[in-house]
Amino acid sequence: MLNALVTNLAAEGEAVNNPLIPAWYDIIWSALWFVIILVVVWKVALPKLNKMLDERSAAIEGNMAKADEAQKKAEAALEEYTRQLAEARTEAGEIREAAREDGKKIVAEAKDAASSEAARITATAHTQIEAERQTALVSLRSEVGSLALDLAGGVVGETLSDDARATAVVDRFLADLEASEKAAQ
Repeated sequence: MLNALVTNLAAEGEAVNNPLIPAWYDIIWSALWFVIILVVVWKVALPKLNKMLDERSAAIEGNMAKADEAQKKAEAALEEYTRQLAEARTEAGEIREAAREDGKKIVAEAKDAASSEAARITATAHTQIEAERQTALVSLRSEVGSLALDLAGGVVGETLSDDARATAVVDRFLADLEASEKAAQ
């Protein structure tokens, strides 16, 4: 039965169209709708799509330009910051150096002031010591003189009442004593 069917189909095949090739009316209607859809897409959808793509492209380019500008501003700000930092470091070094110099000057001035104050105090002390020495020497001379007169009066047996003569004797005696001390040195 299969043989009969194949044979039947082969005889009819000449009259039957190929199933892979559509009929002519299907081709015409399909072509008409294809052209209509193509025109609608070409005239309506494609311009809207192009407009949307152009806007998007412009927005992206604008954002890229803004990003480039922001990048340039950031680089300029970084350079400015770096420059200011270098200036600040230089200025800090100068300030440190000036402070060192000022410190050295202050120390030198303090040393000079201390030296002059020490010299003044030393001179005052020497003056005071010399004054006290003179006072002690005068006091000692008068005491030694009165003791010497008392002792001499006791040895001689009479009182030496002439103050001018007694003072001259005592002064001569002390001068001789000082001369003998200087000669011994």
